[in-house]
Amino acid sequence: MAVNTDTEGRGQWGSSLGFIMAAAGSAVGLGNIWRFPYLTGENGGGAFVFVYAICVLLIGLPLLLNEIALGRKSGKNPIGAIRETGGNKFWQLAGVLCILVCFCVLSYYSVIAGWTIGYIFTELINIPIDFEEFQDTPMYVIPLCFIFILMTIGVVLGGISGGIEKAAKFLMPVLFIIIIFIAGRAVTLEGASAGIEYYLYPDFSKITTKVILQALGQAFFSMSVGWGLMITFGSYLPRKSNIVASSGWIAGMDSMVALLGGLMVFPALFALLPGKDPAGGPALVFEVLPLVFDAMPGGNFIGAMFFLLLLVAALTSSISMLEVPVSYFIDEKKWSRKKAAWTIGIAAMALSVPSALSSIEGNYFNSLTLNFLGNTQIGFFSIMDFLFGTFAVVVICMMLALYTGWAKKISDFADELSEGSPAFKGILRKSWIFFIKWVCPIVIGLVLLDLIGVFGTPQEGG
Repeated sequence: MAVNTDTEGRGQWGSSLGFIMAAAGSAVGLGNIWRFPYLTGENGGGAFVFVYAICVLLIGLPLLLNEIALGRKSGKNPIGAIRETGGNKFWQLAGVLCILVCFCVLSYYSVIAGWTIGYIFTELINIPIDFEEFQDTPMYVIPLCFIFILMTIGVVLGGISGGIEKAAKFLMPVLFIIIIFIAGRAVTLEGASAGIEYYLYPDFSKITTKVILQALGQAFFSMSVGWGLMITFGSYLPRKSNIVASSGWIAGMDSMVALLGGLMVFPALFALLPGKDPAGGPALVFEVLPLVFDAMPGGNFIGAMFFLLLLVAALTSSISMLEVPVSYFIDEKKWSRKKAAWTIGIAAMALSVPSALSSIEGNYFNSLTLNFLGNTQIGFFSIMDFLFGTFAVVVICMMLALYTGWAKKISDFADELSEGSPAFKGILRKSWIFFIKWVCPIVIGLVLLDLIGVFGTPQEGG
């Protein structure tokens, strides 16, 4: 199999630490700090956390290893990686989907990230703001979204070691310091123990099909598998690097941030707003948490720190989302990094506008409806999130597992993981092959069937 490992002109990671920080940063995003707590609240607290941890270990980690191995073996972007390893046009569709997913998700993800910028200031100068009113004001939301995309372009322009790696080495420690500080403050509040118990003590009777499928879905999204991010980042790795150890660190850091995210939210919620339903849905962070901070001594400072944390988490992910299409245009179309970053960034700004407008009642984008195999989505934002942030990601995970596990010789990819990772042999190697060939495709197939409502209400697990 002719595989191109030439990375000249594309850049390489300066160190393993740089790669781990950048890859963990791409995995750690709003999914961990914004999505994880509200899904935990909606799915029975500790029971969901328990199932999620198992899903990360048994499904998320094997898929993460799969993507990084494919990236380093080929030295290419997601489309190039499949072509270089001998994949035909059908398998290359997975790479095309990766680039589409990163571009489309970047457009609406930036809207949420823009909200966090607004909230840093409203918390800091202590202006109470109604979330729905804020979200429905385009003159606030659209410029903030554009500022966030410009920040993302600024980092990607710096290249791999000069931009992305430098930013990750600074932003990830900042993220951990802020999250530990806020979680530490939350768990020491009077009455916090009820929240800790709700969050960390699983009630196994609450584990249902829905909880398992939601936890599986969250494991895909929070580990950043199925986006092509890890293929792209893997393509910048030198041959001697230890993929297995690095992947363990990435999965560990990602899960740690998600778990700490819950420790910031639930103890504070139960201590300061007893009786408030922890199943607050997506608005939990923007509607409920400002009330929690208001009730704390020094609340505005802690509130501003929390939304700064969300901004940092969003930025570490958006950098990698922009890098995937940028790497494609650099590899395949021979564009300069500057031309690719600006062109794609400005296009993402244009596509972000319908998502920013879709929360406004009576607006065309608010009432737009999609019925997809029995799953009805209302609003441009929800449609984009379902098609690109959910359905396409699961399809990509399935295609990549079938590609390396069945269409190609999986031993070639296991050899790639062994290079630089001498401990990856025997039971470890056999387990990974078994999971990629059998367990991952079956589990991903169940998630796909659930998304289209085969088990009853779509995404509810029957």
